[in-house]
Amino acid sequence: MFYLTEQFFSIQGEGKYAGVPSYFLRTGGCNLNCPGFGAQYEVDGEVRLGCDTYFAVDGHFSSSWEKVTSSDDLTTHLKNEFDKIGYVPDMVITGGEPLMYAKDEVFYAVVKCMVEHGVNITFETNGTVDIDFEKYPAYKACTYALSLKLENSGEPEQKRINKQALKSIERYAKEAFLKFTIDEVLVNTTAIEEIEAIREILPKMDVYCMPVGESRDSIWKNDKAVFEFCMKHNFCYSDRLHIRVFDTTQGV
Repeated sequence: MFYLTEQFFSIQGEGKYAGVPSYFLRTGGCNLNCPGFGAQYEVDGEVRLGCDTYFAVDGHFSSSWEKVTSSDDLTTHLKNEFDKIGYVPDMVITGGEPLMYAKDEVFYAVVKCMVEHGVNITFETNGTVDIDFEKYPAYKACTYALSLKLENSGEPEQKRINKQALKSIERYAKEAFLKFTIDEVLVNTTAIEEIEAIREILPKMDVYCMPVGESRDSIWKNDKAVFEFCMKHNFCYSDRLHIRVFDTTQGV
């Protein structure tokens, strides 16, 4: 059994496959809090700071999450959705942290079925969950967008960097790339040192950097600095197309 907070057909907004039509599954729950990202939201009159997908992370919202207890029901639904679309799109499984459910029987059955159906799956993951690729071989056929957290997340390094998990993904995954969310302050302080330290673990992976922001307004404050940072260090710039187009709307 696992939880979904939303599912929808849209365009991948960030990373290596930005611009690609994709069907999104967003799972509920995360093993990190990332209070440093500073997205503001209100719960029972209390203002909280943290992840910009707070509705998929904060347990306060769990009553609205969908409990998935049958892989057959979900995979049948997904195939029907693909029929409506008219083709089999890529799939992005995001969160929260979707790989919290990597060992879950229902979750794995859904992934396995989609892989066998010819779906290209990308996991948006913080890279802290060590996957048993031998026991769950369908994960080998997937792409991993490693959205590793840096100091600006507010999480301690020992919690946000799992070398064993990262090396395992590097060894077994069909494809993986690094994706960092940074702002103007980090660009001018510790960003390059932190990223280079991670590249010592994963020296061959492409690096994508994108601006911090949960709205058009906040992205505008950081995009130029991140753009120039990528030019200086030979990294790939990743915009956040879904936020540019839809601003703060969920399910896009």
